[in-house]
Amino acid sequence: MQVMVVIPTYNECENMEKIAEAVLSQPVDVHVAIVDDNSPDGTGEIADALSVRDERVHVIHRQGKMGLGSAYITGFKYALQQGAQYVFEMDADFSHDPAYIPSLLEAARATDVVVGSRYVSGGGTENWGLVRQLISRGGSLYARVILGMPIWDLTGGFNCWRRDVLEAVDLDAVTSNGYAFQIEMKYRAFRRGFRLVEVPIVFVDRRVGESKMSGSIVREALWKVWRFRLDSRIGK
Repeated sequence: MQVMVVIPTYNECENMEKIAEAVLSQPVDVHVAIVDDNSPDGTGEIADALSVRDERVHVIHRQGKMGLGSAYITGFKYALQQGAQYVFEMDADFSHDPAYIPSLLEAARATDVVVGSRYVSGGGTENWGLVRQLISRGGSLYARVILGMPIWDLTGGFNCWRRDVLEAVDLDAVTSNGYAFQIEMKYRAFRRGFRLVEVPIVFVDRRVGESKMSGSIVREALWKVWRFRLDSRIGK
């Protein structure tokens, strides 16, 4: 196995089959790991049916809604156990276009971490209001300045990790969710000396279903950035 795409899900029944098929249709040898938090809308059952039809679909069922960050950690560990050399993370709602997977993978073969970036030349967002744009751009700039990282899109969640990076980063020590999770993972890799490269993507707001964004996610990112900065254990 070369590539595994980790997709956390909670109430994504309207997107589940389409996003899995879109990922698997890319011109790369790719598997999908769906991490479902016991979605009451039947997302997990749809994922199970997909896995029966296609052996490249793997399903991890969790007992309840435990958070985005922990879902990714579960998926990352599973991907490593399965022998994946490159591990992607992406949303289930088509805000991250699977068509970018080949270009991100190509970049990953020459670096350590590839960030699908909205905030470099060629990247952008669609169907976002002004407030959301300010929160996202401001959050990335806030974290960039405090942590001293040369990355413009620190809160982005469409990323590709080489196997050795995930093995070196202490996944068990990562406790953040939401925006903070994305910042923490990149910071841990940066502090360990890994190379991070941004590749432009256009982020399109979800087509169907409800957004998982909340005020608590934003607040977590604001205070945890300082915790990361002051934690001397990160990177050791």
